[in-house]
Amino acid sequence: MFFFETLLLALALCVDSFTVSTACAFRNRMSIRSGITMAVVFAVFQGGFPFLGALLGVAFRAFVSSIDHWVAFALLLFVGCKMIVDALRNTSDDCQIKDLNFGIMCLLGIATSIDAFAVGVTLGLENSIPQVLFITLIIATVTFLVSILGVVLGRHKIPIPERTASIVAGMVLIVLGIVSLVCN
Repeated sequence: MFFFETLLLALALCVDSFTVSTACAFRNRMSIRSGITMAVVFAVFQGGFPFLGALLGVAFRAFVSSIDHWVAFALLLFVGCKMIVDALRNTSDDCQIKDLNFGIMCLLGIATSIDAFAVGVTLGLENSIPQVLFITLIIATVTFLVSILGVVLGRHKIPIPERTASIVAGMVLIVLGIVSLVCN
C-alpha cells in the first residue's frame, strides 16, 4: 500500500472519531486535557483495531491467497457502503454524555473503531506485518491529529458536515477496494 493510499485510508477511518470528538467538545465543556485524552484514546483504538484485524488476515492469508483481493474488495466495499448508508439514514454518534470520563471515552473509541477491524483484515491479507505496523501507525497518528482538530472545532462551537464527511469516507473505502481488486 502506497503512502497516499494509506493516508486516504486513515482519513476515511477517522471520520467517526472526528465527528464524535467534535460533538463531545461542542456539547460538553471539554478541557484541553480531556480533548487530548480523547484524541489519544481514539488513536489507540483506530490504530489497534486494524492491527488486530490484520493479524487475523495474516493468519488466514494461506487459506485465501488465491482470492485475497476479492476478500479485500468485499470487506472494503461492505464497510464503505455501510458508512454511506449510515450517513444517509442520519445515524450519528452524538455525544450527549454529561460525565465524559475515561471509561466513556474508551467505549466511544471502541464504537468508532469497529469498522477499522474489518479493514485491518484486508491489510493483513495484502501486506507484511512490518507494512501493517507502519500503516496502523499512520492511521493512529492521523486519527490523533484529526480528533484534536475536532475538539478544537467543537470547543469553538464550529459545526461540521458530518453526513458529507461520512459519505466521502465511504466512497474512499470503496475506491480503495476497487484499486485493491484491479491491482491484483
